[in-house]
Amino acid sequence: MQVGFAIFVRSAIFNMLFYLSLLVQIVPAFAALFLWRTAMLDVARFWTRTNLWLLRIICDIKVEFRRMERIPPGPLLVACKHQSMWETFALLMILPDPAYVMKRELMWIPFFGWYTWKAGMIGINRSRGSRALAQMTDRAREELDRKRQIVIFPEGTRRAPRAPPRYKHGVAHLYAELRTPCLPVALNSGLFWPRRSWLRYPGTIRVEALDVIPPGLSQDEFFTKLQDEIETATARLLAEGERELAQLGLSITHSPN
Repeated sequence: MQVGFAIFVRSAIFNMLFYLSLLVQIVPAFAALFLWRTAMLDVARFWTRTNLWLLRIICDIKVEFRRMERIPPGPLLVACKHQSMWETFALLMILPDPAYVMKRELMWIPFFGWYTWKAGMIGINRSRGSRALAQMTDRAREELDRKRQIVIFPEGTRRAPRAPPRYKHGVAHLYAELRTPCLPVALNSGLFWPRRSWLRYPGTIRVEALDVIPPGLSQDEFFTKLQDEIETATARLLAEGERELAQLGLSITHSPN
């Protein structure tokens, strides 16, 4: 009961400071709209460092980035497991110049949307089907020409830990069309920053860069290999995190939907 109450209080304090930090930083960041593109990414990284520091100090959530030496320089397709809001900003700490594939509607939000536009993110209209794939591919080529890393969440939305995977073929389409190496990324963030919950649980978020998949595979071969490698590594990282939670007497049940 004491542990549960402490988590409740720490989570409430963190969420208050998280959104306060966002409000405090989002208005001065307006000036970066009139600077170079990478200045906006620098602003976002400062906000990311603030969030990671708050998580560590308040919620006792640490971060371990593993095998970052596997990230090759230059243009790259990054396919990352998606369990939490956490990785939407934390990947800024390991990628030099990322361009996220994101819902176009998010780019309409005042301030936030303007900043994603300035940072060169890739907005897609999912309702357009094959046309959306073509537009996403064209935009990704533009950003690859700038030697950037294209970040895509292959399942398209957050999935709870241990939920059956639902990978979408958009990532295989990008891989085939762009003809660039793909870096799979596994993580266990959903254990400590669960989706659809404001609670934050103590432990270590682990992010692991896996072996790069070179270009040249068929779409089906790539799709199978990507899912198998991400899911196998993610299961291992989840097991590590679950042991941490068990040591604190915590057992967290996540909805599979």
